[in-house]
Amino acid sequence: MSAANQLKFIGRKEELEDLKRFLRKTTASMIVVRGRRRIGKSRLIEEFAKDMTLYSFSGLAPDEKTSAQSQRDIFAKQLQVRTGLPNVKADDWMDLFILLNEKLKSGRIILLFDEISWMGSKDPTFLSKIKDAWDLQFKKNPQLIFVICGSASSWIEENILSNTGFLGRISYTLTLEELPLADCLKFWGEQARHASAFEKFKILSVTGGIPKYLEEIDPSISAEDNIRLLCFKKGGILVDEFDRIFSTTFKRRSSLYKTLAQTLIYSAKETVMISEEVQKPISGILTDYLQELVLAGFVKREYIWDFKTGNDSKLSKYRLSDNYVRFYLRYIDKNKNKIDKRMFNYKSVMDLPEWRTIMGLQFENLVINNRHYIFSALGLNVHEIVNDNSFFQHATTKQRGCQIDYLIQTKHDTLYVCEIKFSKNLIGVEVLDEVKQKIDRLTRPKGMSCRPVLIHVNGVTDEVMDSGYFSNIIEMAKLL
Repeated sequence: MSAANQLKFIGRKEELEDLKRFLRKTTASMIVVRGRRRIGKSRLIEEFAKDMTLYSFSGLAPDEKTSAQSQRDIFAKQLQVRTGLPNVKADDWMDLFILLNEKLKSGRIILLFDEISWMGSKDPTFLSKIKDAWDLQFKKNPQLIFVICGSASSWIEENILSNTGFLGRISYTLTLEELPLADCLKFWGEQARHASAFEKFKILSVTGGIPKYLEEIDPSISAEDNIRLLCFKKGGILVDEFDRIFSTTFKRRSSLYKTLAQTLIYSAKETVMISEEVQKPISGILTDYLQELVLAGFVKREYIWDFKTGNDSKLSKYRLSDNYVRFYLRYIDKNKNKIDKRMFNYKSVMDLPEWRTIMGLQFENLVINNRHYIFSALGLNVHEIVNDNSFFQHATTKQRGCQIDYLIQTKHDTLYVCEIKFSKNLIGVEVLDEVKQKIDRLTRPKGMSCRPVLIHVNGVTDEVMDSGYFSNIIEMAKLL
């Protein structure tokens, strides 16, 4: 990782502006920031608070030995270090909050409780004491901004956002998503001009827009060497990363969530298909587990919709939307034993089974996660869009089945059928028949226009251009 990347904060302009508006309030604010681990939640708050007083506290990562007392002990130690208070005792959360409040009484202060689910999950009184501390002490400073962060979004949803005890107290909830592609490219620094778009997209197809992973790339070496060192060399940060983030997010049920994610490696699936693969009955419990993967930021639930109304139907599929998790389960997990023994025996990562196919799926996922670039290229604004997503149509006696990489419906009765291709070679005329077949199979109302769109990285042949078939040909590199 370059020194420049270590020091420079990249991206998050919109999120910082969202937070800055609370500096203009004349009353204290409680803000919830949630998102997947490594997404940069605490780093964002540190950047926001760089010219202000920041008191930051973080929960202790849970394991079999972690107790409510050990969480209070680590908080007490942090309180002693952050504030200079001597001999801090940790017998009760309220006593700790009273001591902390001595430093919060006046002035512009940012108070950060990071990984709050770790702090309080072992103590049933923790949340009520935070509420009481806020009501009776913290909010008396009108310049205080109290930020609650967490990766366990389902815990935050259940225990804070849906908790009647916090009703009316939370000023804002910020869900942090992956960095957009334009910000991702800034991690190449001065080396960006030397690397092709295809090379950058190979790395991004593995890392997604996760800042921590992008900080670890070496822009001076090839994409394949970066992937090998990060993913297939013993000690590489992405070799054991999956176990770390799943065990701390889902705790004892992490193996179950891993099994659910594994069913989605190659394609999105409906609940009934997932149920069959994991051999668990379709029930509220299975749906709850899938929803936890959604809230944690690893999976998206995508609905088929009615073209006539634009409304979602009851039919939906779950898509594994996290590029790193997809790549890990497809390649790293299966080679962990060899990696640990330093016996990973592929000369190049490109020799891995189905490499081109899998990288194509990774790129497709990356594009869908950055759909706003496609809107811009098509000249669309969000107010024109009725619905959008990857799209599936079931085969019935009246219609044939089809799967569309990405489909956009607008208010102007237009469907944009997007075909996404990732190749080091020019895209040839065979793509025409592929897309024509999908459009022919797509059942849509009369009078609805259907515009084919091709999204690629490395160019198309003259035959494709001369055909005039596509209404738009979008080269992702040029968008950036």
